[in-house]
Amino acid sequence: MLRMSVITGTFIRGAEPMIQNHKQALRIGMIGYGFMGRTHSNAYRQVSQFFDLPIRPVLQAVCGRDRAKTEAFSQNWGYASFETDWRAVVDRDDIDAVDICVPNDRHGEIAIAAARAGKAILCEKPLAMDVSEGQRMVDAVEKAGVANTVWYNYRRVPGVTLAHRLIQAGRLGRVFHYRASFLQDWTISESLPQGGAALWRLDAAAAGSGVTGDLLAHCIDTALWLNGSIERVSAMTETFIKARKHQETGEVRAVTIDDACAFLARFGNGSLGVFESTRYARGHKAGYGFEINGADMSLRWDLENLHRLEVFDHSDASITRGWHTVHVSDHGGDHPYMEKWWVPGLQIGYEHTFIHHVADFLAAYARGEPCHPTFRDALATQRICDAVLTSARQESWESIAK
Repeated sequence: MLRMSVITGTFIRGAEPMIQNHKQALRIGMIGYGFMGRTHSNAYRQVSQFFDLPIRPVLQAVCGRDRAKTEAFSQNWGYASFETDWRAVVDRDDIDAVDICVPNDRHGEIAIAAARAGKAILCEKPLAMDVSEGQRMVDAVEKAGVANTVWYNYRRVPGVTLAHRLIQAGRLGRVFHYRASFLQDWTISESLPQGGAALWRLDAAAAGSGVTGDLLAHCIDTALWLNGSIERVSAMTETFIKARKHQETGEVRAVTIDDACAFLARFGNGSLGVFESTRYARGHKAGYGFEINGADMSLRWDLENLHRLEVFDHSDASITRGWHTVHVSDHGGDHPYMEKWWVPGLQIGYEHTFIHHVADFLAAYARGEPCHPTFRDALATQRICDAVLTSARQESWESIAK
């Protein structure tokens, strides 16, 4: 049964959410209920079943502009209440953390308001529309002293986390090359509209950019985590279909996002980088992968085969030396996160990366420590995205501002 508070206008279920144990609750107010809203909601519901944490998330409220759809979402996922104005979520005393799952053009306003209200913040990527807005968001969370993180979830694929551990242990030696690509094919049709629900990523007013902010941002975040800072970039972009009908107005408008982007990079450690992303690579659906080449070892990983990490170890002097595949599923701590799941040999999937992120956030929150990537970490990615787009426009090498 649903009732509306005559004081606040909040739509509330007939009973308070059941308290399952004595652990401290972190009451979540999620703004947005699309694809990312589903992945985040699933993570909040699952994390306490698999990770022993001092804090448990509580699905306190979800917010969306469409009342009927928001109510249906709240019922399906078990939220205690729902709102139709994000400001109501931020203002509520029974919300401890705000999760931002809306188009990119809304991130800044919501995050800054949530920080001023003293809420912890979990924000979808990319952080902002541009560096200027991102800096204001960083300033707001740091001034308020609130916990914050950005959902660059691929860091928490066990194979990627294992790659990070090998690199941090010095197993690769001096790094010479880093290459990454994120390939899709879902926008090839000229009849596909731009803008509106589900297609806002094709509208620069809502997204800020195309594949650079959507796909390459993932590649860049992972690269910074694995291989360190990027100092300079040289890029090119292309918009293959110049005009599309807008889904909401029916008006044919110029397409101003980048459909494809490729750029060269120089890392701070002296290595060279090559990055590519497109939504016009027929046959590729979520083709994100990277390879990193060091003097002593090379590593290779592919999202569409995410449970495997490919390794070439030059120290192997046997006659079978060569690339080999590690099935990242063992227990005992050697393979990140996997002891929380099934028996060795059974793999996990995309949705588990968000569960891992929530687990790490809650553990860090309990310790009073940052959960990376923080807003400041994500601002570094934003600086590179902005420099890539500037480089493509000006056909120049661009240095990354510190």
